[in-house]
Amino acid sequence: MTLTSTHTVAHGTAARTVALLCWIAVVLDGFDLVVLGALIPTLTGGEIPWMTAAQATFVSTISLVGMTLGALSIGIATDWLGRRKVMIWAVTAFSALTLACAFSQSYVQLGVFRFLAGFGLGGCLPTAIAMVTEFSRGRAGKASTTVMTGYHVGAVATALLGLIVLPSLGWRAMFIIGAIPGFVLAPIMYRHLPESPSFLLATGRRAEAERIAADYHLTLPEAAPQPEERASFGSLFRGTFLRNSIAICVTSFMGLLLVYGLNTWLPKLMVAAGYSLTGGLWLLLLLNAGAVCGLLVAGQVGDRVGLKLAAVAWFLCGAVLLAGLSVRMGPVLLYPMVFLTGCFVFSAQILVYAFVASNYPPGIRATALGMSAGVGRLGAIAGPLAGGTLVSMGIGHPWGFYAFAIVGLLGAIALAQSKVLTQKV
Repeated sequence: MTLTSTHTVAHGTAARTVALLCWIAVVLDGFDLVVLGALIPTLTGGEIPWMTAAQATFVSTISLVGMTLGALSIGIATDWLGRRKVMIWAVTAFSALTLACAFSQSYVQLGVFRFLAGFGLGGCLPTAIAMVTEFSRGRAGKASTTVMTGYHVGAVATALLGLIVLPSLGWRAMFIIGAIPGFVLAPIMYRHLPESPSFLLATGRRAEAERIAADYHLTLPEAAPQPEERASFGSLFRGTFLRNSIAICVTSFMGLLLVYGLNTWLPKLMVAAGYSLTGGLWLLLLLNAGAVCGLLVAGQVGDRVGLKLAAVAWFLCGAVLLAGLSVRMGPVLLYPMVFLTGCFVFSAQILVYAFVASNYPPGIRATALGMSAGVGRLGAIAGPLAGGTLVSMGIGHPWGFYAFAIVGLLGAIALAQSKVLTQKV
């Protein structure tokens, strides 16, 4: 009895270790989401600004381009080289290049370092989701959404860090402090992060897969068919995967367009609607608080009713709520509306990632996740541009809300065209 209990506890602890390490890697993604936004007022302000607003726009855009290319390329590398190896490499590369940002002497250098750091950081997300899905024992929705709470935790922590660090230590210290967790995480991953049994099976290493599966109480299929070809983007757009891949590309573009567009322009849209600037900032905080709660609920709903159905419903609810925000209302209705909007809009795309992870075979799973995240980053670039265009035209309210609502509707329609393909995680 004692041996059985001890083994169960050890197994549970080990399984949680995989999820925790992946969660911390995603926290780094959250750091990157807000660090530049937190630094831009300092870098472009003062009597002698370090860079102009136009140069800051270049740096922020090139950072997203790097993350797009990183997600696309490292997704393939993960299916070729293994989840564990690529995750450790991605964390190390991001940390080293984030540290290099602290020593930039011009906006061009900062842009180059941010672009290169994006390659490592862009690979963290698809690899982390692939890992937690393959160790989730059939609970892909809950595993994916839980690990993605790290994204918002990292964003909030970085914003708070900026309030503490910037006045006393300056902007370079933000990059130095942001690099430290990765240098600590990488050796811990090297020691404690196992390789995915699903990846090992897909590459013909069944003996290793069985050993790790036994340690983590995972069930392996009796036989794993060998892939006909190495993972590539071409393999995602052939045969049974073509329809799903197109649908997921469109949906992911719409999903991250909403996330980045709202995070950038919600305060301004609320001011245009007649609310105060302070109120707009509090509503942005409320929106992200709703996102964390939404993530915790969405995965469990997805595991119960199906990830595709849940994701479509989440996009539709988000669209309705965004359209509703165009109506001027009092705090009693406004605050719950914004909170619920965050719940649905910000977790819809994570349900898409969970759907991808559970719907593609292990041999191309990370490549598919990289495609979803990479195309989504293009939406992340388009979102702030679209919101800024509407605001500059003087039609941020109500058309900004209507435009974002249409984006949510398009995401739901696109994902509804996909098919559920039963795959072994």
